[in-house]
Formats: sequence, structure tokens, C-alpha cells
Amino acid sequence: MAAALVGGLGLAQAWAQASARPVLTVAATIAAEPASQTAFAIRVGPPEAVPHNAFVRVRGLPPAAALSDGHSIAPGVWAVSLVALPELKILLPPGAAGRSEIVVTLVAVDGSVLAETKATLAIAAARQSERSQVRRDSSPPTTASILRAGAPLQMPPEAAEPNGPAPKPSPQAITPQDRERALRLIKKGDAQLEDGNVAAARLFYERAADAGLAQGAMALAATFDAAELARLKLRGVRPDPKEARRWYERARQLGASGVEERLRRLGAS
Repeated sequence: MAAALVGGLGLAQAWAQASARPVLTVAATIAAEPASQTAFAIRVGPPEAVPHNAFVRVRGLPPAAALSDGHSIAPGVWAVSLVALPELKILLPPGAAGRSEIVVTLVAVDGSVLAETKATLAIAAARQSERSQVRRDSSPPTTASILRAGAPLQMPPEAAEPNGPAPKPSPQAITPQDRERALRLIKKGDAQLEDGNVAAARLFYERAADAGLAQGAMALAATFDAAELARLKLRGVRPDPKEARRWYERARQLGASGVEERLRRLGAS
């Protein structure tokens, strides 16, 4: 009788797990600012109800926006693994504004929809002080502060000077873990660049450069370099020689090769 009772409990537990349905939870409104990264909290559970290899699909992001992890599968559409959800952030470029309806879907490996919810991304207009700062500086805003967590766009002192000093190198050598993470960021930036999403690519390249990877600074500089933009066949992107020089200088400080030739070319243009 005891064995039958235990067996009955086991069947009841198995039935409860089989009948459980996954739940997807996202904040109804996500408040963000342009030129920033904003936490994108997505919760999935209970664990026993989520099939192995399920993932989250995000639709409706502004075209120039990017996620800190995952893969862009179409403009405004991203696929994100469940392990990346706790640290997921929305990366917004300067000039982003307005409201977007985001659809978040939990998808099984066979493509079936397990759960779905919606949220509104509300991007506030730039603060008056920031708009005044941009008007005082005739040059376009630098991307140097885009990825500072929770920080609004601010112009660093050297960006306001026509021939200001290049960004300072990282005080410590890049660790193997940081290098691996930065290389993944480069790959994500390359994927965005192939899709013509230069603003999102710059966000990933700058994060790689901030981690101390010379390749990130080189790639970021190239997105401002007229010759490199022509080589990449990126049309409609306005070159910025000053920003290109700044990031080439950063790449040289980080040990990149081939920088001198590009700097000479910029000087001759």
C-alpha cells in the first residue's frame, strides 16, 4: 500500500509538471532615454514548465536600437537565450525618441509559441540642458558616453575641442575573459553593420573598445572614416573625420596595427 501511495504521489507530481504552463513577465512600460542603456527585465518561469533550448524573441524595437545580448534576426527583431535575460539591456543611440510597442515571446525550439506578452518602450526627449550643450557644440555628439549605465548623453571635455586629446587607454591590460566578451561584441557589431544598422554597430564596437580591445576601436573608427565607409559600401552614412581620428588614436594606444596609414589618409583628405 505504501508503494502504491508513493507511486500515486509520483504520478500526481509528474502530471502537475506536465500541466504547468510557462509564464512570461515584463514591465508594462520601460522608461528610457536616448544615448543610454536601459535594463530590460524579462522573467520566465516556473523552471519546470520551460522546455530545454527555449528562447525569447523580442519584436518592435526601434530600428537603431540594439540589445546587449542575443542575435538580431531582422530589423527590430532579436532572439535572446534564457541565460542572458538577467543582465539584458536595451541600447539606444543619440536621437532616439518616441514610444514603441514591444512584443516579447517565449518560443520553443520547434518554433511553437509558449507564452507572449507586450510592453511599451517610452523614450524620453533629451533634457533641455543636453539640447543646449549640443547646440553650443557645432560638432556631432561623440559616442563616448552611450554605454555608461543609466547615464544621459554628455560631451566629454576633449570632444568639445577640435584637436582635443584622444581617449585615454584602459589602465589595465585586457583579461582573457574580457577579451572573449569583447570579441563577441565585435561579432554582434559586424552583424549589425552587414544589415546597414550603423548606429547599433557603433554601440557594440564601443563596448569592445571600452573593454580594451584594439579591434573594437578600429572598427568604430572605420564607421566614421569616409574611405572605410566607401569600402564597406555603406551609403547614407555621414563620415566624421574628427571622430575617426579619435578612435584610431585609441586603437593605436591599445596596440592596433595599420593605424598610421589610416591616420595619414585622414590628414591628407
